[in-house]
Amino acid sequence: MRYRHATALWLSLPALLMLAVPFITLIGVTNWQHLQLAWGDSHAIATSLGLGGIALLLIFITGLPVAWWLSRASGRARFVVELLVMIPLLTPPLAMGILLVSAYGPYSVPGELLSKFGWTLVNNPAAFILAQWYGALPYFITTARSAFATVPKDILDVGSTLGASSWQCFWRLSLPIAAPGLATASALAWARAMGEFGIVMIFAYFPQGMPVQLYNNLQNNGIDSVYVLLWLLLLFTLPLPLVCFALSRHKS
Repeated sequence: MRYRHATALWLSLPALLMLAVPFITLIGVTNWQHLQLAWGDSHAIATSLGLGGIALLLIFITGLPVAWWLSRASGRARFVVELLVMIPLLTPPLAMGILLVSAYGPYSVPGELLSKFGWTLVNNPAAFILAQWYGALPYFITTARSAFATVPKDILDVGSTLGASSWQCFWRLSLPIAAPGLATASALAWARAMGEFGIVMIFAYFPQGMPVQLYNNLQNNGIDSVYVLLWLLLLFTLPLPLVCFALSRHKS
């Protein structure tokens, strides 16, 4: 058995090296003695963190009921809702950006209605939030649904037998038990929202968050101008999901 594990490990090395090399390279190519933000980086950081926080709150509020319902539902209705969640998740981000422009842009029905009030949903903070919201919501729902699915049905049945309402069963039983998984779902949604580029690039180029700013720095000033902001993007997105993963692994 030990021999089989060793063989599997050696066969895994090409994939593991492929995954690790870019991050190892980043450590080596960063000029640690001359770290400084480029022009516009500070505004991009504030945009991503501030508007990303609002998007995450909306993702949690709107995605939680869907995840809970999917974890308990069955039949054709569940299949239809699963499709509604999976299709945006599987659609390429650039395509989703075009679809959002078509659905909410100035020449769409919602866009024309908003224009009558002097509002628009393209290239402004509201569009930026919507792009992050749409890009990360399916990831949250999928992961949160798995978290709710771990709640034993027997516990909910006992709660109902003792007179607890559906809301009390959800609030006092399901939510505490699923809390670690929901934290992971929120962390993954945060990372997905912060790193969203394709939808934002098409639908909400302004105000520019960190991914679009990185692209502009790369185009205008070359690769050496992106490393500081790249490190900050990784710093703001990676630790939270990794900590949640470590905690869930420790508890399991």
